[in-house]
Order: sequence, then structure tokens, then C-alpha cells
Amino acid sequence: MEKEILACIEDNNIKYLHSGQISKYIFPLERSEAHKRQISHLIIRFFIMAITPDNEIMYLVQKRGKNKKSYPEYFTDSASGHVIYSPNLELNDIKENAIRELEEEFGITPNSIKNIIFHKLSTEQDNLTTEIAYIFLGLVDYGVKLNPDSKELEVNGSRFYSKKELKNILSNKNSVDYSKEIWNYLIQKDIISLFKNNQNLKMNGSQDIALFIGRFQPLHHGHIYVIYRILESHKKLKIGIGSSQLSKTKNDPFTSEERIKFITSAFEKRKISKNRYKIYEIPDIFNAQKWVDHVVSIVGDFDVIYSNSDWVRQLFQNKGYLVGKKLGIFKKKYNASNVRKLISKEKKNWTSLVPKEVANLMIKFKGIERIQTLYEIREEA
Repeated sequence: MEKEILACIEDNNIKYLHSGQISKYIFPLERSEAHKRQISHLIIRFFIMAITPDNEIMYLVQKRGKNKKSYPEYFTDSASGHVIYSPNLELNDIKENAIRELEEEFGITPNSIKNIIFHKLSTEQDNLTTEIAYIFLGLVDYGVKLNPDSKELEVNGSRFYSKKELKNILSNKNSVDYSKEIWNYLIQKDIISLFKNNQNLKMNGSQDIALFIGRFQPLHHGHIYVIYRILESHKKLKIGIGSSQLSKTKNDPFTSEERIKFITSAFEKRKISKNRYKIYEIPDIFNAQKWVDHVVSIVGDFDVIYSNSDWVRQLFQNKGYLVGKKLGIFKKKYNASNVRKLISKEKKNWTSLVPKEVANLMIKFKGIERIQTLYEIREEA
């Protein structure tokens, strides 16, 4: 049997997960070693529902097997498990972990899943080890065949329950607290509207104001491409500088003032009128549940948001905002992490990835030396 390599994270970096920055802060560690050393790691919890032809909601609840080390024979979520490490882990990859666990534990194949929503992040404790749970809600076909894994769960108790039956379980049966909280939330929620509202909306004609959020560490030609495409369809662009309070770190080397200068100099060079854009500084609050409201409180009204981050897109979609299609070119080439990595290795070709005026500013700000020093410090640590 292959060793299970978990996505682990240092405790002081957990806050960055609330900003959608996953791959920059996780590291691989074998499962038994992670538990032995009580190293924090990522898990998923999946809560599955189905809608009957009469619009009754059925809830798929798992009853843990009697031989489980923790919470034997307790009722819990539909499926849960560890997030397997991969070097470029993103929200969609974590979602795939949830889909995999559901198939392994209940035999529900991916083509039976109608919709999946990322719900929230939750920090849990398991035998003194911190687990950061990515919680997903899913809708599956009514009447889907279940094939529970008898090694993992108690087969007879693991099935779809009506709202009345689920309420009885939560009130009178042993239930895992972390899952009990979510089930209580869901039985009070209009599930049909929840999944309907989360579908991607289509834009009707040209919208006046678009929002584009990035960290611009630094601004590169990929950003310029996206901005041009947005300005083709919208009269005004609001640009949000994410993580604006962070600077002089490996992942965020430039200050917000320097990043604003990157943008304004690039726009001036391309003769983009100041009347068509406005820049806003958006500091991180490290709270995924409140982040969208935080952004809106800063930037005000807009008609559509653009982002290539699955994290940003999902959070805004959950709040009912119109999310534009992904825009971008050569993602592996034109991304700020790649630019910084090339600079750290003293590769000259980084200059072809950013506008000339931005490269000049980076040199003026002594950003090249700063990035190389920050990488050296990180590697020594």
C-alpha cells in the first residue's frame, strides 16, 4: 500500500489559507509522521444532499464504523478525509479530494454529482493535532445507488435521511460536533435556492463597472492581457490590490505603494485614461467568511468581478455576485511566482515577462536584490 502524503502547514501560516494562498505555504509529510509529530494538515468534509421529485431534501449521513479509533459509531458528514499533497495545490484540487473520498466511502461516482459548493474553512482539533477542514456542499442525483465501504462505515446507518430523521439524529444520537454544526445549518437552509444561486450567471450585454483583484507581485504581461480584455467590455475598471499590507516577504516582496506605481506607469505607457480606472488597497483580514464583504466595503459598487483564482471566484459566487469568465495566457509562464523565482535564480529572461517600465521600477526600488535576499533567507530558514 502506498504511503499517504498529506498537505501540511506550519501553524503560523494557517491564516494565509483564508486568502486562498495554498500552494505557497503547504509542504508534504507522510500521514503517520504528521500525526506522530502533531503537524497541522488539510482535510475535507463533504456534505451531500439530494432533491426528490416532490422537492423534498434528503441528507446523506455517514455513521462511522465501530472499529474507528475516533468517534466509533458516531454520525458525521457524508464523507471526509485528508487532502493529498501536490506542489501546485489549489481549491479545485482540494475539491477533487472531496469527490474522491465520496466515491471511496459511498461508491458515488463523479458523474452523479450535480453541483459542488465550497462552503467555508474550519479549524478543528484531532488528538491535539490541528486539522484545517475545507467544507464542501454537494448535490447528487436522487436515487443514486449507494455502495458504502463496510471497512470505513456502519453500512445500515449510512444512508439518506429526511429532514425529520436528521433532526432526530442531531438531537438524540451521538454526532461528531464539527459535522453536527453544518447539518444544523443545512436543515434550516433553502437548499434548492442555495444551489440555484451558486450557478454561474451569464452577463447580459455590456456591464459598466468591472472589478479585478490581484496582488501584482509584480505586475506582468499576463495582468496586462486581462486588463485589456476587461476594458474591451466595460467602461470602468476598479483594481483591487490584494494583501496590500504585506511586503518584503518572499511571496509579497513589494509594498502597496510600489505596486500602485507598477500599475499607473504601465497604464500611462499604454495611454489608458485615468478616468477609466481606480485603484484600491485591500488588506487581508484572514477570514474567508467575511472577506467578500470586506472587499465590497472598500471598493463600493461594481457589476462583475474578474479573477483567475478559483478561491476568489467561489467566494464571490457564494455571495451572489456575477463572476466573469477566466481570462489569461500561458499561466505557468506569466505569473508572479515564476517571475520572482527566475529573479531569485538570477535568470535574465524575467525581464521579458513584465512591461519594460515595470522592470525599470523594480530595479529602481532595488526589488531585484530584495527578492534574491528574501529567497536566500527563506532557504536558510
